[in-house]
Amino acid sequence: MLKVDNLHQAYGGSHILRGLSFELELGKVTTLLGRNGVGKTTLLKSLMGLVKTKSGSLHFDGRDITHLAPHERVKAGIGYVPQGREIFPRLTVEENLLMGLATKPGSTPIPERIFEMFPVLRQMMHRRGGDLSGGQQQQLAIGRALAMGPRLLILDEPTEGIQPSIIKDIERAIRLLAQTGEMAILLVEQYYDFAESLADQYLLMERGEFIMRGKGADMPADGVREALAV
Repeated sequence: MLKVDNLHQAYGGSHILRGLSFELELGKVTTLLGRNGVGKTTLLKSLMGLVKTKSGSLHFDGRDITHLAPHERVKAGIGYVPQGREIFPRLTVEENLLMGLATKPGSTPIPERIFEMFPVLRQMMHRRGGDLSGGQQQQLAIGRALAMGPRLLILDEPTEGIQPSIIKDIERAIRLLAQTGEMAILLVEQYYDFAESLADQYLLMERGEFIMRGKGADMPADGVREALAV
């Protein structure tokens, strides 16, 4: 679904991303790991067009999207759940979910599967987003991204600051979404156990480069946990 070729990114005189190349496949979860400050979020912003690509190319579903604006990438089928959730705190749960339908015709209903995955959202439809717990806000952010029916779902540290019970709900939802074969999933994580449990393939970043990559099943043998701790 997504092919990234020799991607470079820089801020001012700082070279942040250094020749990254990888592919994401439908029905597969790719986990991107690395400590703070190695370039993970910059990579996601590059994929979404929130920062302009210095050099390299991005192809999504066979289409060159290297220079598309963020809203055009969303319309093409890329869903993004940013770090920190960034829901609209003054809008209700329902209004937040409807924002995810902005690229669809006005009569498009909120997909039922969002409520099947996260039943609490149906119960709190008329509550303001800012009144939800952190874990509920994360479920809302994922639901908002799913509303438009993405072909690629990008999740930036969805377990950050979330209680263990909701982490399990999010893990189950990601696994179910991958199993449908409808979308590719890129999961950025620092929580190793969560990443390993979901990964079909993994990418490990250090200083803007991939220093390790492979199959998710090989993460223990490859020493990914130990590499993260170095």
